[in-house]
Amino acid sequence: MPVPLSVLDLSPIVSGQTAEDALRNTLDLARRTEEFGYRRYWVAEHHLTPGVASAAPAVLLTAIAAATSTIRVGSAAVLLGQHSPLTVAEQFGTLAQLHPGRVDLGVGRSGKKRTQELAERLTALAESEGSTVDGLVVPPKPRAVARSEKYAARLRQQAELVGAPAEELDYREQVERVRRFVDGGFPGPDGEPVRANPAEGADLDLWILGSSGGESAVTAAELGIPFAASYHITPSTVLETVRSYREHFRPSERLARPYVVVSADVVVADTGERARELASPYGAWVHSIRAGAGALPFPSPAEAAEFEWDAEARDVVADRLATQFVGTPDEVADRLTTLQRVTEADELVITTITHQHPDRVRSYELLAKTWIGA
Repeated sequence: MPVPLSVLDLSPIVSGQTAEDALRNTLDLARRTEEFGYRRYWVAEHHLTPGVASAAPAVLLTAIAAATSTIRVGSAAVLLGQHSPLTVAEQFGTLAQLHPGRVDLGVGRSGKKRTQELAERLTALAESEGSTVDGLVVPPKPRAVARSEKYAARLRQQAELVGAPAEELDYREQVERVRRFVDGGFPGPDGEPVRANPAEGADLDLWILGSSGGESAVTAAELGIPFAASYHITPSTVLETVRSYREHFRPSERLARPYVVVSADVVVADTGERARELASPYGAWVHSIRAGAGALPFPSPAEAAEFEWDAEARDVVADRLATQFVGTPDEVADRLTTLQRVTEADELVITTITHQHPDRVRSYELLAKTWIGA
Protein backbone atom coordinates (compact mmCIF):
# COMPACT_ATOMS: atom_id res chain seq x y z
CA MET A 1 0.00 0.00 0.00
CA PRO A 2 1.29 3.53 -0.71
CA VAL A 3 2.08 5.76 2.25
CA PRO A 4 -0.65 8.19 3.34
CA LEU A 5 -1.02 11.62 1.77
CA SER A 6 -1.76 14.79 3.73
CA VAL A 7 -2.35 18.46 2.89
CA LEU A 8 -0.35 21.60 3.70
CA ASP A 9 -2.28 24.81 3.05
CA LEU A 10 -1.04 28.39 3.24
CA SER A 11 -4.49 29.85 2.50
CA PRO A 12 -2.99 31.59 -0.53
CA ILE A 13 -4.44 34.90 -1.62
CA VAL A 14 -4.49 35.09 -5.40
CA SER A 15 -4.48 38.25 -7.50
CA GLY A 16 -7.89 39.88 -7.61
CA GLN A 17 -9.13 38.25 -4.41
CA THR A 18 -9.04 38.95 -0.66
CA ALA A 19 -8.02 37.24 2.55
CA GLU A 20 -11.69 36.39 3.12
CA ASP A 21 -11.78 34.57 -0.21
CA ALA A 22 -8.62 32.67 0.67
CA LEU A 23 -9.89 31.56 4.07
CA ARG A 24 -13.24 30.43 2.68
CA ASN A 25 -11.36 28.47 0.02
CA THR A 26 -9.36 26.81 2.78
CA LEU A 27 -12.54 25.61 4.48
CA ASP A 28 -13.84 24.24 1.20
CA LEU A 29 -10.54 22.50 0.40
CA ALA A 30 -10.47 20.92 3.87
CA ARG A 31 -13.92 19.45 3.37
CA ARG A 32 -13.06 18.20 -0.11
CA THR A 33 -9.72 16.64 0.76
CA GLU A 34 -11.38 14.86 3.68
CA GLU A 35 -13.74 13.32 1.12
CA PHE A 36 -10.78 12.41 -1.11
CA GLY A 37 -9.08 10.41 1.65
CA TYR A 38 -6.20 12.61 2.80
CA ARG A 39 -5.01 11.89 6.34
CA ARG A 40 -4.22 15.37 7.72
CA TYR A 41 -4.92 19.01 6.94
CA TRP A 42 -2.14 21.28 8.14
CA VAL A 43 -2.00 25.08 7.93
CA ALA A 44 1.07 27.28 8.08
CA GLU A 45 1.90 30.40 10.08
CA HIS A 46 3.11 33.36 8.00
CA HIS A 47 3.04 37.00 9.04
CA LEU A 48 3.05 40.29 7.12
CA THR A 49 2.71 38.47 3.81
CA PRO A 50 0.51 39.96 1.06
CA GLY A 51 -0.21 36.61 -0.59
CA VAL A 52 -0.88 34.40 2.45
CA ALA A 53 -3.89 34.50 4.79
CA SER A 54 -2.76 31.76 7.18
CA ALA A 55 -1.32 33.84 10.01
CA ALA A 56 -3.14 32.42 13.04
CA PRO A 57 -3.19 28.60 12.88
CA ALA A 58 -5.01 28.02 16.17
CA VAL A 59 -7.87 30.29 15.10
CA LEU A 60 -8.09 28.95 11.56
CA LEU A 61 -7.96 25.33 12.72
CA THR A 62 -10.96 25.91 14.97
CA ALA A 63 -13.02 26.67 11.86
CA ILE A 64 -11.48 23.81 9.85
CA ALA A 65 -12.11 21.24 12.59
CA ALA A 66 -15.73 22.37 12.86
CA ALA A 67 -16.19 22.13 9.10
CA THR A 68 -14.84 18.55 8.92
CA SER A 69 -15.37 15.38 10.92
CA THR A 70 -12.61 12.80 10.39
CA ILE A 71 -9.47 14.34 8.89
CA ARG A 72 -6.75 15.28 11.38
CA VAL A 73 -6.08 19.03 11.59
CA GLY A 74 -2.90 20.73 12.63
CA SER A 75 -0.24 23.41 12.31
CA ALA A 76 2.77 23.32 10.05
CA ALA A 77 4.04 25.04 11.95
CA VAL A 78 3.40 27.28 14.93
CA LEU A 79 6.48 29.51 15.14
CA LEU A 80 7.31 28.66 18.70
CA GLY A 81 9.70 31.51 19.40
CA GLN A 82 6.90 33.99 18.75
CA HIS A 83 4.49 32.56 21.35
CA SER A 84 4.87 31.43 24.92
CA PRO A 85 4.86 27.62 25.26
CA LEU A 86 1.94 27.91 27.70
CA THR A 87 -0.18 29.89 25.22
CA VAL A 88 0.50 27.38 22.46
CA ALA A 89 -0.33 24.44 24.72
CA GLU A 90 -3.56 26.08 25.91
CA GLN A 91 -4.70 27.02 22.40
CA PHE A 92 -4.16 23.59 20.91
CA GLY A 93 -5.32 21.88 24.09
CA THR A 94 -8.62 23.73 23.74
CA LEU A 95 -8.91 22.56 20.14
CA ALA A 96 -8.08 18.98 21.10
CA GLN A 97 -10.60 18.92 23.95
CA LEU A 98 -13.29 19.82 21.44
CA HIS A 99 -11.97 17.47 18.74
CA PRO A 100 -10.12 14.66 20.57
CA GLY A 101 -7.90 12.41 18.51
CA ARG A 102 -7.83 14.78 15.53
CA VAL A 103 -5.29 17.48 16.44
CA ASP A 104 -1.62 17.80 15.46
CA LEU A 105 0.44 20.54 17.07
CA GLY A 106 3.36 21.10 14.72
CA VAL A 107 6.00 23.55 15.94
CA GLY A 108 8.99 25.19 14.29
CA ARG A 109 11.87 27.45 15.23
CA SER A 110 11.52 31.22 14.93
CA GLY A 111 12.32 34.51 16.60
CA LYS A 112 15.20 36.97 16.42
CA LYS A 113 17.87 34.37 17.20
CA ARG A 114 16.59 32.03 14.51
CA THR A 115 16.31 34.91 12.03
CA GLN A 116 19.90 35.95 12.65
CA GLU A 117 21.10 32.36 12.21
CA LEU A 118 19.21 32.10 8.93
CA ALA A 119 20.62 35.38 7.63
CA GLU A 120 24.15 34.26 8.52
CA ARG A 121 23.60 30.86 6.91
CA LEU A 122 22.36 32.45 3.69
CA THR A 123 25.36 34.75 3.59
CA ALA A 124 27.76 31.86 4.20
CA LEU A 125 26.26 29.39 1.74
CA ALA A 126 29.05 27.39 0.16
CA GLU A 127 29.01 26.46 -3.48
CA SER A 128 27.29 23.10 -3.84
CA GLU A 129 26.73 20.74 -6.71
CA GLY A 130 23.28 19.44 -7.48
CA SER A 131 22.74 15.72 -7.85
CA THR A 132 20.19 13.07 -8.61
CA VAL A 133 19.85 10.38 -5.95
CA ASP A 134 18.08 7.26 -7.18
CA GLY A 135 15.92 9.40 -9.44
CA LEU A 136 15.26 12.19 -6.90
CA VAL A 137 16.44 15.68 -7.84
CA VAL A 138 18.54 17.21 -5.04
CA PRO A 139 19.36 20.69 -6.37
CA PRO A 140 22.31 22.88 -5.38
CA LYS A 141 21.71 25.41 -2.64
CA PRO A 142 20.42 28.71 -4.06
CA ARG A 143 23.45 31.00 -3.89
CA ALA A 144 21.52 33.94 -5.29
CA VAL A 145 19.30 34.08 -2.20
CA ALA A 146 22.35 34.85 -0.10
CA ARG A 147 22.87 38.06 -2.06
CA SER A 148 19.41 39.41 -1.23
CA GLU A 149 19.90 41.81 1.66
CA LYS A 150 16.24 42.81 1.21
CA TYR A 151 15.22 39.21 1.99
CA ALA A 152 17.32 39.14 5.17
CA ALA A 153 16.05 42.57 6.21
CA ARG A 154 12.45 41.42 5.80
CA LEU A 155 13.10 38.41 8.04
CA ARG A 156 14.56 40.67 10.73
CA GLN A 157 11.60 43.07 10.56
CA GLN A 158 9.08 40.26 10.85
CA ALA A 159 10.83 38.89 13.93
CA GLU A 160 10.77 42.35 15.53
CA LEU A 161 7.12 43.14 14.73
CA VAL A 162 5.68 39.75 15.62
CA GLY A 163 7.60 39.59 18.87
CA ALA A 164 9.37 36.72 20.57
CA PRO A 165 8.07 36.08 24.12
CA ALA A 166 9.97 32.79 24.41
CA GLU A 167 13.22 34.17 22.98
CA GLU A 168 15.15 33.71 26.21
CA LEU A 169 14.55 29.94 26.04
CA ASP A 170 16.45 27.68 23.71
CA TYR A 171 14.34 25.73 21.23
CA ARG A 172 14.52 22.42 23.04
CA GLU A 173 13.29 24.01 26.26
CA GLN A 174 10.40 25.65 24.39
CA VAL A 175 9.33 22.28 22.99
CA GLU A 176 9.75 20.49 26.31
CA ARG A 177 7.60 23.07 28.07
CA VAL A 178 4.79 22.54 25.57
CA ARG A 179 5.05 18.81 26.09
CA ARG A 180 5.06 19.09 29.89
CA PHE A 181 1.97 21.29 29.87
CA VAL A 182 0.16 18.67 27.77
CA ASP A 183 1.46 15.59 29.57
CA GLY A 184 1.20 17.15 33.04
CA GLY A 185 3.92 17.53 35.61
CA PHE A 186 5.25 21.00 34.81
CA PRO A 187 6.99 21.97 38.07
CA GLY A 188 5.66 24.91 40.08
CA PRO A 189 7.67 27.10 42.47
CA ASP A 190 6.69 24.95 45.46
CA GLY A 191 7.53 21.69 43.75
CA GLU A 192 3.92 20.85 43.02
CA PRO A 193 2.96 20.46 39.35
CA VAL A 194 1.29 23.36 37.60
CA ARG A 195 -2.05 22.39 36.06
CA ALA A 196 -2.46 23.99 32.66
CA ASN A 197 -6.07 23.39 31.69
CA PRO A 198 -7.25 22.76 29.04
CA ALA A 199 -3.82 21.68 27.79
CA GLU A 200 -3.18 18.96 30.35
CA GLY A 201 -4.34 15.58 29.15
CA ALA A 202 -5.39 16.90 25.75
CA ASP A 203 -5.54 14.19 23.08
CA LEU A 204 -3.16 15.76 20.57
CA ASP A 205 0.08 14.80 18.81
CA LEU A 206 3.14 17.04 19.06
CA TRP A 207 5.25 17.38 15.90
CA ILE A 208 8.42 19.24 14.97
CA LEU A 209 9.05 20.63 11.49
CA GLY A 210 12.50 21.43 10.13
CA SER A 211 14.50 22.24 7.03
CA SER A 212 17.98 21.09 8.01
CA GLY A 213 19.73 18.41 10.01
CA GLY A 214 20.37 20.83 12.87
CA GLU A 215 18.53 21.76 16.04
CA SER A 216 14.97 21.00 14.94
CA ALA A 217 15.76 17.52 13.61
CA VAL A 218 17.94 16.64 16.60
CA THR A 219 15.41 17.95 19.12
CA ALA A 220 12.59 15.92 17.53
CA ALA A 221 14.78 12.84 17.48
CA GLU A 222 16.06 13.04 21.03
CA LEU A 223 12.59 13.74 22.44
CA GLY A 224 10.99 10.94 20.40
CA ILE A 225 8.65 13.24 18.47
CA PRO A 226 7.49 12.71 14.86
CA PHE A 227 9.23 14.96 12.35
CA ALA A 228 8.27 16.70 9.10
CA ALA A 229 11.05 17.58 6.65
CA SER A 230 10.70 20.20 3.93
CA TYR A 231 11.46 19.13 0.37
CA HIS A 232 9.21 21.78 -1.16
CA ILE A 233 11.08 24.72 0.43
CA THR A 234 14.62 23.44 1.00
CA PRO A 235 15.04 20.47 -1.35
CA SER A 236 18.83 20.66 -1.26
CA THR A 237 18.95 19.60 2.40
CA VAL A 238 16.12 17.07 2.67
CA LEU A 239 18.31 13.96 2.70
CA GLU A 240 20.67 15.24 5.39
CA THR A 241 17.63 16.42 7.39
CA VAL A 242 15.89 13.05 7.54
CA ARG A 243 19.20 11.25 8.06
CA SER A 244 20.02 13.42 11.08
CA TYR A 245 16.59 12.79 12.60
CA ARG A 246 16.89 9.02 12.23
CA GLU A 247 20.48 8.88 13.48
CA HIS A 248 19.64 10.78 16.69
CA PHE A 249 16.27 9.17 17.36
CA ARG A 250 15.43 7.91 20.86
CA PRO A 251 12.16 6.06 21.52
CA SER A 252 9.60 7.78 23.74
CA GLU A 253 6.34 6.75 25.37
CA ARG A 254 4.45 8.18 22.41
CA LEU A 255 6.73 7.02 19.58
CA ALA A 256 8.70 3.76 19.42
CA ARG A 257 10.43 4.37 16.08
CA PRO A 258 11.21 7.36 13.87
CA TYR A 259 8.27 8.76 11.93
CA VAL A 260 9.03 11.06 9.02
CA VAL A 261 6.73 13.15 6.84
CA VAL A 262 8.22 14.82 3.76
CA SER A 263 6.58 17.72 1.93
CA ALA A 264 6.22 18.20 -1.83
CA ASP A 265 4.91 20.99 -4.03
CA VAL A 266 2.48 19.50 -6.56
CA VAL A 267 0.20 20.56 -9.41
CA VAL A 268 -1.87 17.88 -11.15
CA ALA A 269 -4.25 18.23 -14.09
CA ASP A 270 -5.88 15.96 -16.64
CA THR A 271 -3.11 16.70 -19.14
CA GLY A 272 0.52 17.62 -18.72
CA GLU A 273 0.04 20.77 -20.78
CA ARG A 274 -2.77 21.97 -18.54
CA ALA A 275 -0.77 21.18 -15.40
CA ARG A 276 2.20 23.18 -16.68
CA GLU A 277 -0.07 26.12 -17.46
CA LEU A 278 -1.55 26.05 -13.95
CA ALA A 279 1.93 25.83 -12.41
CA SER A 280 3.43 28.57 -14.58
CA PRO A 281 2.99 31.39 -11.99
CA TYR A 282 4.96 29.45 -9.37
CA GLY A 283 8.39 30.76 -10.37
CA ALA A 284 7.39 34.42 -10.18
CA TRP A 285 5.64 33.80 -6.86
CA VAL A 286 8.71 32.11 -5.31
CA HIS A 287 10.89 34.90 -6.66
CA SER A 288 8.74 37.46 -4.83
CA ILE A 289 9.47 35.64 -1.56
CA ARG A 290 13.19 35.24 -2.04
CA ALA A 291 13.67 38.74 -3.42
CA GLY A 292 12.19 40.14 -0.21
CA ALA A 293 8.70 41.15 -1.34
CA GLY A 294 7.12 38.46 0.82
CA ALA A 295 4.89 36.18 -1.26
CA LEU A 296 2.86 38.51 -3.43
CA PRO A 297 -0.71 37.48 -4.29
CA PHE A 298 -0.42 34.43 -6.52
CA PRO A 299 -0.58 35.63 -10.14
CA SER A 300 -2.62 34.20 -12.98
CA PRO A 301 -0.77 32.43 -15.80
CA ALA A 302 -1.31 35.50 -17.99
CA GLU A 303 0.11 37.82 -15.31
CA ALA A 304 3.07 35.51 -14.72
CA ALA A 305 3.87 35.48 -18.42
CA GLU A 306 4.68 39.19 -18.17
CA PHE A 307 7.41 38.63 -15.56
CA GLU A 308 10.84 39.62 -16.91
CA TRP A 309 13.41 36.94 -16.18
CA ASP A 310 17.17 37.36 -16.17
CA ALA A 311 19.90 34.89 -15.24
CA GLU A 312 20.04 35.90 -11.57
CA ALA A 313 16.25 35.78 -11.15
CA ARG A 314 16.21 32.27 -12.58
CA ASP A 315 19.03 31.26 -10.25
CA VAL A 316 17.00 32.44 -7.26
CA VAL A 317 14.16 29.99 -8.00
CA ALA A 318 15.94 27.19 -9.89
CA ASP A 319 15.92 24.72 -6.99
CA ARG A 320 12.18 25.18 -6.38
CA LEU A 321 11.22 24.86 -10.04
CA ALA A 322 13.33 21.70 -10.44
CA THR A 323 11.56 20.04 -7.53
CA GLN A 324 7.96 21.05 -8.13
CA PHE A 325 6.00 17.98 -9.27
CA VAL A 326 3.83 19.00 -12.22
CA GLY A 327 1.94 16.76 -14.63
CA THR A 328 -0.76 14.16 -15.03
CA PRO A 329 -1.81 12.05 -12.03
CA ASP A 330 0.40 9.15 -13.12
CA GLU A 331 3.41 11.37 -13.79
CA VAL A 332 3.19 13.07 -10.42
CA ALA A 333 2.51 9.81 -8.59
CA ASP A 334 5.69 8.35 -10.11
CA ARG A 335 7.76 11.29 -8.85
CA LEU A 336 6.16 11.12 -5.41
CA THR A 337 6.97 7.42 -5.29
CA THR A 338 10.61 8.31 -5.93
CA LEU A 339 10.56 10.98 -3.21
CA GLN A 340 9.07 8.52 -0.75
CA ARG A 341 11.50 5.74 -1.67
CA VAL A 342 14.64 7.85 -1.45
CA THR A 343 13.68 9.61 1.80
CA GLU A 344 11.95 6.50 3.22
CA ALA A 345 9.13 8.80 4.28
CA ASP A 346 6.30 7.30 6.31
CA GLU A 347 3.91 9.89 4.86
CA LEU A 348 3.90 12.69 2.28
CA VAL A 349 2.31 16.11 2.76
CA ILE A 350 1.23 17.88 -0.42
CA THR A 351 1.01 21.62 -0.97
CA THR A 352 -0.65 22.97 -4.11
CA ILE A 353 -1.30 26.53 -5.25
CA THR A 354 -3.16 27.52 -8.40
CA HIS A 355 -4.77 30.81 -9.34
CA GLN A 356 -8.28 29.38 -9.55
CA HIS A 357 -9.61 27.48 -6.53
CA PRO A 358 -11.45 24.76 -8.55
CA ASP A 359 -8.14 23.86 -10.22
CA ARG A 360 -6.52 23.40 -6.82
CA VAL A 361 -9.35 21.17 -5.62
CA ARG A 362 -9.16 19.19 -8.85
CA SER A 363 -5.40 18.71 -8.44
CA TYR A 364 -5.87 17.13 -5.02
CA GLU A 365 -8.75 15.02 -6.32
CA LEU A 366 -6.85 13.62 -9.30
CA LEU A 367 -3.83 12.78 -7.16
CA ALA A 368 -6.00 11.05 -4.56
CA LYS A 369 -7.72 8.92 -7.18
CA THR A 370 -4.37 7.70 -8.47
CA TRP A 371 -2.50 7.41 -5.17
CA ILE A 372 -5.22 6.45 -2.70
CA GLY A 373 -7.77 5.01 -5.07
CA ALA A 374 -10.43 7.26 -3.55
